[in-house]
Amino acid sequence: MIAVIDYGCGNLYSLMGSLKEISAEACLATTPEDIYSAERIILPGVGAFGDAVAKLKASGMYDALISGAKAGKPILGICLGMQMLFEKSYEYGEHEGLGLLRGEVCPFKGDIREDLKIPHMGWNALDIVREDEIMANNSAGDHMYFVHSFYAKGCEDSLIATAEYDVAVPALVGKGKVYGAQFHPEKSGKAGLALLSSFAKL
Repeated sequence: MIAVIDYGCGNLYSLMGSLKEISAEACLATTPEDIYSAERIILPGVGAFGDAVAKLKASGMYDALISGAKAGKPILGICLGMQMLFEKSYEYGEHEGLGLLRGEVCPFKGDIREDLKIPHMGWNALDIVREDEIMANNSAGDHMYFVHSFYAKGCEDSLIATAEYDVAVPALVGKGKVYGAQFHPEKSGKAGLALLSSFAKL
């Protein structure tokens, strides 16, 4: 069973539909107990980093997620969910993350050309940095759908794939069984479903 964390900061309809399409058994997790009983965990997210972390903590699922990672359960963070896996974010202040991966989340502004739009939105190809089992059904050049104004830095030890947006944007990271996708696999067509399928078999 895959627990998809529902803490009020995710677009869950598309994700649950995609998991159903690949015949993965999934449920919405609204309590820590839902996470403890799951075999795999997906942490989605849209919105502001600080608010999302606060809601995770208030629900008790922040600590349950950390416990799940320590127990070796496969975890996939998506978009803001990926960003929360890191140590901290500088989105509207400085905020502590889950600390499951080394790195910090920083704004594009000041790091990319001024003529490029923020947020980084649309389809972008993946460049593979290293092989990993979560990419078993994907290839270099697969296009994924992105929408984000902040990106991870200092995460070289977990980097699996990047996407080019004037800088090499960490698109897919992973260490142990903890993974993060800056793109939305549930909105990325066959390539996104392929990635979710690989995660469902970890």
